[in-house]
Amino acid sequence: MNKGKYVFAQISSFLPQRVFDTIVSHYNGDYRVRHFTCWNQLLCMMYGQLSNRDSLSDLVLTVNAHSSKAYHLGFGKGVSKANLGKANANRNWRIYQDFAYYLIAEARKICMADDTVQFSFSNAVYAFDSTTIDLCLNVFCWATFRRAKGAIKIHTQYDVRTSIPVFMHLTAGSVHDVKAMDKIVYEPGSFYVFDKAYLDFERLFIIHKSKSFFVIRAKNNLQFKRQYSATVDKSTGVRCDQIGELKVFYSAKDYPEKIRRIKFHDEEQNRTFVFLTNNLDLSPEEIADLYKHRWKVELFFKWIKQHLKIKSFWGTTENAVKTQVYTAVITYTLVAIIRKRLNTEYTSYEVLQILGSSLLDKTPINQLLKKPSDQDVKELLHNQLKIF
Repeated sequence: MNKGKYVFAQISSFLPQRVFDTIVSHYNGDYRVRHFTCWNQLLCMMYGQLSNRDSLSDLVLTVNAHSSKAYHLGFGKGVSKANLGKANANRNWRIYQDFAYYLIAEARKICMADDTVQFSFSNAVYAFDSTTIDLCLNVFCWATFRRAKGAIKIHTQYDVRTSIPVFMHLTAGSVHDVKAMDKIVYEPGSFYVFDKAYLDFERLFIIHKSKSFFVIRAKNNLQFKRQYSATVDKSTGVRCDQIGELKVFYSAKDYPEKIRRIKFHDEEQNRTFVFLTNNLDLSPEEIADLYKHRWKVELFFKWIKQHLKIKSFWGTTENAVKTQVYTAVITYTLVAIIRKRLNTEYTSYEVLQILGSSLLDKTPINQLLKKPSDQDVKELLHNQLKIF
């Protein structure tokens, strides 16, 4: 009889529990808690993410169906809809936010070796964007968006090189995207790629003064005064490469320095883009390529919406929603860490599917994630005699 660990227990063993306990102590999260600790809450929420539970009732029903295994799975005792819902509503969501950021830092270290993005520089490249998740305003009354509609926005700074979200900021849907730029801590020498919704020259100048670089798509009504132009090869798609200044009084006041304007035509989409940047050294083709990698953050939003639970929530309070979102980020980051440490050939989606369907199995996780080779299949020799 196999007396090994359950697959879910093997997954949770990749989590640094001592670090989590330190964060819990900082926020006094287990104050007056006897049985159902923050660690038990985290594992229950992760189990719901991996097993794709639709509701809090669904999650608790599944957990209690395996109550004999609760100790070995790390759920503790006394898991009920009431105490899990109360924990999500009352325990500080910053516990899970800080733990998510710790795992993100660890994941970026080990995933940097998998950098397949080719640039002529070694600086970090970040794509910043937001995704909106619709909610019922009558139930989520704090998530204001429109007159009769509620929503939240997840503003995300995404590391293009490692495919890991570096920073996430949750707000009500009514908060404008550019306000989330105030939460970014800009790293000198790094590149930040934005869509045109973030075109705010005062905030872009903050990036410039931080000795960082931005690449942003310009709006159609941009008024730009060209000072001089560089010679371009139009066969590459570049139509113009200019350096100048802003013409509108308030825009020029917010951004008084020189700015670079590049017009690029994409043959595949048959569209023309106009980019603004404060980097004067890179080729215009590479500036256009930087913006092209911005779509990776869109793919990240699509991935987590399809494969993790951030569209249907297991609580209605702001604290419960933020706890669930950061638990989803912890799960996503942990999958990336497991995939790298076990050196599996499966993609993150395939790893998530394999683990999610094997949570209560006792197969060693490294065997589960070992991709079968064609050499392992024993085929008949072509010259072997056939009986029939």
